[in-house]
Amino acid sequence: MRKLIVAGLLAATVVPTVASAQSYGEARRSEQRLREEQRDLRQAQRHGNRRDIREERRDVRDARREAREDWRDYRQSHRDVYRAGRWNAPFRYNQWNVGATLRPNYYAPRYYISDPYRYRLRPAGRDLRWVRHYNDVLLVNVRTGRVIEVNRGFFW
Repeated sequence: MRKLIVAGLLAATVVPTVASAQSYGEARRSEQRLREEQRDLRQAQRHGNRRDIREERRDVRDARREAREDWRDYRQSHRDVYRAGRWNAPFRYNQWNVGATLRPNYYAPRYYISDPYRYRLRPAGRDLRWVRHYNDVLLVNVRTGRVIEVNRGFFW
């Protein structure tokens, strides 16, 4: 009887998290709430007291956690978009870090991600391009070859 109760409780906690497929709109709204909380934190740092700042930091941390969970759920429910596929580069895999400098053949135009919005990547700025390196996505300054941002294991 005890095993049955434990199994029921476990199923009650696991099933809702698996079944909660996030829509794109829900994930965007959680990111918007995060930006609002960050704005409130900046305002509290300018005009508030220590207790206000502490509460706003806690709110930002909670909003960041929620946005991360929504993003993870969205990716999990839309695996076909992030499928790795049969993609191989003519060079071997390297694990790049922020600040590394790449040779031009690693960020040639054929490795550019042409539609970053499809993958919910932020828009690349001037002289910046999102580049696919195996299952990783790198934001690279194409003038200098410097890596600005790294998303490891982006594609499944």
